[in-house]
Amino acid sequence: MSFRLSGLDPAPFRHLYGLTDEALAEHGARRYVVDTAPGFPDRVEMRDLLPGEHAILINHVHQPADTPYRASHAIFVREGARTAWSEIDTIPHALRIRPISLRAFDDDHEMVDADLIDGCDIEALITRFLANPDVAYLHAHYAKRGCYAARIDRA
Repeated sequence: MSFRLSGLDPAPFRHLYGLTDEALAEHGARRYVVDTAPGFPDRVEMRDLLPGEHAILINHVHQPADTPYRASHAIFVREGARTAWSEIDTIPHALRIRPISLRAFDDDHEMVDADLIDGCDIEALITRFLANPDVAYLHAHYAKRGCYAARIDRA
């Protein structure tokens, strides 16, 4: 079954680009100069940032529905990211190299299923979850820190 994996729209983060550290703090955000790779996975471009690039760490509501599963967590966004990753049947390297918690949601934004998988094996779990007609979409999370990684829909 074909799927589309999507990074976040950069528009909600653009107002943070170029702000001073003090101004970022007023938004509950922090700037980091990337010093190691992998280690700073960007949620817009779906890649690990390179040493010397700037990452903004901010809390992001990735499950906004008014259900018990409403959720937010810290994410990294590359300062200056302009275009969201959106590919069919392709897993970006940043997901492939990490353990992933994959969560399946229905049209009412209730969790239908969830499992842990090594990122290099994620396609099989995506296919299994999307084969369930009750599943509307998937969320991938980086399992170690629990951070939202990406959304996956049927293509």
